[in-house]
Amino acid sequence: MNWTVYLSGEIHTDWRDQIIAGCEAHGLYLQFTSAVTDHEASDAAGDFLGPENSNYWRDHKSSKVNGIRTRNLIEKCDIAVIRFGDKYKQWNAAFDAGFCAAMGKPYITLHDDDIIHPLKEVDAAAMAWATSPDQVAQLLRYVVAA
Repeated sequence: MNWTVYLSGEIHTDWRDQIIAGCEAHGLYLQFTSAVTDHEASDAAGDFLGPENSNYWRDHKSSKVNGIRTRNLIEKCDIAVIRFGDKYKQWNAAFDAGFCAAMGKPYITLHDDDIIHPLKEVDAAAMAWATSPDQVAQLLRYVVAA
């Protein structure tokens, strides 16, 4: 079976690359997908539809354009990994987790233990919680190759 793994969340570190490298080191060649990780491009996703006089409406249009990609990729994935970093609040990642939960799509959360409490509901619906990209690669190895 060819597995597709959707990587959601924090965009300011190389955790995605670490998971991909870890899976390749385990001999797993999975298909990885993700939301747009270029922050400026994501914020401007709807700009070509015309200017807005309010940041709210600019963000609203861009979130809808980004949602086309996000919804399709989550629906098509076999499992999602949802990363919550420590520097910024990833509300979009929490939304992706809720979308996965509502669809019955299995997901793994990836975050440090100092944000366990604010993520208790997100973690409760997850199939696993990892604290490092290496743990995610090991989880995927077990799930895919076992």
